Amino acid sequence: MFATRSVRVLLSTVTIALILSFAGPVQGQSASIGADVVSRYVWRGTDFGESMSVQPALTLGFGGLEVGAWGSYSISASGAGANENDIWATYTVAASNGSSFSFGFTDYYFPGPGADGFFVTDAHILELSASFTGPESFPISLFAGRMSRNDPDNSLYLEASIPVSSFEDVDMSLTAGMVAGESEFYGTEGTAFVNLGISASKDLVITDDFAVPVTVSYILNANRPGDDEHMGHDHEHDHDHGPDPDRAFLVFGFSLSP
Repeated sequence: MFATRSVRVLLSTVTIALILSFAGPVQGQSASIGADVVSRYVWRGTDFGESMSVQPALTLGFGGLEVGAWGSYSISASGAGANENDIWATYTVAASNGSSFSFGFTDYYFPGPGADGFFVTDAHILELSASFTGPESFPISLFAGRMSRNDPDNSLYLEASIPVSSFEDVDMSLTAGMVAGESEFYGTEGTAFVNLGISASKDLVITDDFAVPVTVSYILNANRPGDDEHMGHDHEHDHDHGPDPDRAFLVFGFSLSP
């Protein structure tokens, strides 16, 4: 089966962005590239690939509109089933007090060995999202994302994060993410917190003109399914990108960007 409507809309958005990028100077036009290297790719409380990963990113901006591509690739062949290549778009509206609202979508695609091709319907999961970022006086970030394609539960994920006081130039932040209801995708039998964490970051200064941001995060998936087969260290899950209930992670990473 060929591309679904969601994939066609996604490709149309990217095509428009590429046309704009070659159409000449546009107010607010920007482009950025970079990559993260992480000891584990943990997303919303689930470890994807059980290995170190490299995560390249490309972003194009046109005023309030941003489109981009983001990927995660395991350095271990055993984790290649969790390889990910996403395309996304967001539109942000800024308020006069410094806060902002964003609306967007992400197309999740997992091109691991033996995976379906890009234009196959079942190869894509589409998420629609909305977010709010508070002003400097109250810099809370709120996010809501609902799966709308290839997720029978139409899973709803909610997240809040807020920075806390810095200690000796180390920036700290707290995050709480939950799934609102039963979801096979996230492995929940009802509403559950799947992403509780604290992150610390600091720039590692290499030269006067170059520094590498370094981050360490402690993440807890506090989801505890009632079925005993999911409890304890012998629970089974898909180590490529299956749910990770009742599990904690300590993740190190650094970012590179010109």
